[in-house]
Amino acid sequence: MNDAGEGRSGVGIYCMKLNNGAGMTEILSGSSNVTEIDAVVIGAGFGGLRMLYELRKLNVQAVALEAATDVGGTWHWNRYPGARTDSESWVYCFSFSEELQQEWNWKDRYPSQPEMKAYLSHVADRFDLRRDIRFQTRVSSARYDDATGLWSIETEAGERFVCRYFIPATGPISKPIMPTFPGLDSFAGETYLTARWPDHPVSFAGKRVAVIGTGSTGIQVVPEVAKDASQVIVFQRTANFALPGRNRALTDEERQAIKDRYPEIWAQTQRQISGFAIPETREMFGDLSEAERQERLSSAYERGGFEFLFTAFRDMLVQEEANEAAAEFLRAHIRRTVKDPETAELLCPKGYPFGARRPAVEHGYFEAFNRPNVKLVDISRDPIKKITPTGLQTDNASYEFDMLIFATGFDAGAGAMLAMDITGRKGVSLSEKWSDGPRTYLGIMVDEFPNMFMVSGPQTPFGNIPVMIENEVRWIGAAIAYCERVAAVSLEPAPEMVDGWVDEVWANLNATLLREAGSAGSWYLGLNVEGRPPAPVFFHGKASKYFSRLEEIVQAEFADFSCLTMGAAA
Repeated sequence: MNDAGEGRSGVGIYCMKLNNGAGMTEILSGSSNVTEIDAVVIGAGFGGLRMLYELRKLNVQAVALEAATDVGGTWHWNRYPGARTDSESWVYCFSFSEELQQEWNWKDRYPSQPEMKAYLSHVADRFDLRRDIRFQTRVSSARYDDATGLWSIETEAGERFVCRYFIPATGPISKPIMPTFPGLDSFAGETYLTARWPDHPVSFAGKRVAVIGTGSTGIQVVPEVAKDASQVIVFQRTANFALPGRNRALTDEERQAIKDRYPEIWAQTQRQISGFAIPETREMFGDLSEAERQERLSSAYERGGFEFLFTAFRDMLVQEEANEAAAEFLRAHIRRTVKDPETAELLCPKGYPFGARRPAVEHGYFEAFNRPNVKLVDISRDPIKKITPTGLQTDNASYEFDMLIFATGFDAGAGAMLAMDITGRKGVSLSEKWSDGPRTYLGIMVDEFPNMFMVSGPQTPFGNIPVMIENEVRWIGAAIAYCERVAAVSLEPAPEMVDGWVDEVWANLNATLLREAGSAGSWYLGLNVEGRPPAPVFFHGKASKYFSRLEEIVQAEFADFSCLTMGAAA
């Protein structure tokens, strides 16, 4: 780390200089459980692993604190049956190493949880990242010290780390919403939360199983449980749009073709609106005849996955007539697939536009309701009242079960950050600052929280997460390199920069039909969390423009940033 030197003046970002760090050594307090280090990363999933690699390139001494027993993040915890990515394998991965791309062989179009876990374990081992990770270490608080300009990170076990750079890489979908039904502790059977599934096999054979929740997770779970259970009753509050995955094993020829095309693939992800390698059509709904519209919808549907969003017509998420055509196409498929008309109609999403809730990618979900052992209950009409020792009770009926599976979703975006007690300059708490919803700069930084860099934080672009992470981590690395180059170690966005970004996040949301997320109770606005004020969790503008903005800041060598000495800052 560099010694402090002279900085520049300006108004955009405030930089403060600190004394030279001591690296991974005990600080002068004499306490054996206090460690001084340049950077502390929270999490060892996609974001944490990628950040560790970047920091090592910069010769910044870092440690990652991970609550789990191994790497993987969401792909460590989400071990439920049917867990699989919604992005194709060849883009749901890292791009920083050509050697890694060439040596790893993906099995499926959409990797399963075991395949994803194996991939991330391979990355950790191949780049020797485990030596900088503390497992089974959960962070309880992070406090910024105005006097020293350092962060103090405390764990639940009582360890403390003092660092210059505090980098939460907790992920946007990592804090599960715990079920709070009355009587939950009274149930005598087995209970499972999909987001914290055990690492041992769970048998459904001959059991009566309840699945509560029909978001992306519930849609993946149901077909798998239905194969062996004697009875599966699915409790649905809001019907969800789901696109067919068309998953398949990749051939050797396909794998080699992907490896040969990786430069082109990654270039495409940087241009695409959501960070996928799916070319976007330029034709609008109004440019097409009715026959052409149906042909495009059908063709995209058959190709599977998010092709439906990007290749049918360009204005699907902004023009009401175009959106309704897509929605009705999907509803018609449900009605054709599900044999019982009443069940089919309950599964048809209504009352909100396609896309206002996150569309799921399904693998036999609707077909599962044709099995004699699968039934659907609409809890918007007949809410769950309580859990009983033998099952559950709605307002109008009682059910007996051997097993309850809760697919109750996540406190997306800000949840994992707010789970820690984070305090910035002058004692301001993050929970207070975000009391009306998250407020960030580019989804990476927060004013009054110097030198805190979030990887995949709230209000970063919505889309293919690994691609977003790679761009954000490169920017964070460039920001830290800038601090080192000018002998400054603290970055903080001005309040007006945060205000401007929040306004832009809202404007992009309101420019699309996603503004109707409120009517869908969507986690896009945090409305799946009781008492949470509505606020955008993600940036729904073009990821390509976001990437360009990050690059422009770096290319300009952080020209809008201001640097102050500790004396001047005081």
